Amino acid sequence: MKHALVIGGTGMLAQASVWLSENGYHVSVIGRNPGKIQQLLEQNPTQLTPVLVNYTNTEELAEKIRCNQQKNGPIELVVAWVHSTGPQVIPCVLEMLPAIQPVEFFHVNGSSSNLKDIKARTALTKHVFYHQIQLGFKIENGISRWLTHEEISQGAIEAVLSGKSESVIGTLEPWDKRP
Repeated sequence: MKHALVIGGTGMLAQASVWLSENGYHVSVIGRNPGKIQQLLEQNPTQLTPVLVNYTNTEELAEKIRCNQQKNGPIELVVAWVHSTGPQVIPCVLEMLPAIQPVEFFHVNGSSSNLKDIKARTALTKHVFYHQIQLGFKIENGISRWLTHEEISQGAIEAVLSGKSESVIGTLEPWDKRP
């Protein structure tokens, strides 16, 4: 069975975590809230492995990923939503990925993120296929709003299925209409 790692998989990417688990992946889900992890496990407990860790503690994160790969096999797919409070999380995760096989890495970014700058600062190896997902907003009846968790999960699923190097969930235009 293929092995996926989802960071942010108990919140806005919860439905994406469940979808991956229902579509051929064993999913390791990083989260720091035991209650949210339990809610996620109740949806598909056999194909989800909780990884209870505060990802800003990169030493502990690296150890948990290492142990998790020993148990569930090498990670082949990553979907990562990381807050700005964790600037070392993505480099840590990239370092822990197996160097012997291709890995699809989907990096979820906020609406005001500069994707080119982020990609330029991300140290990638030749076996990591890097994809960026940018979160936008929705305009309905002339009123703008932020995306729901369901819309974000669905957009992440569509990005994984399409394999595009860049995807936008919602819209980024017109910028002055964002919520």
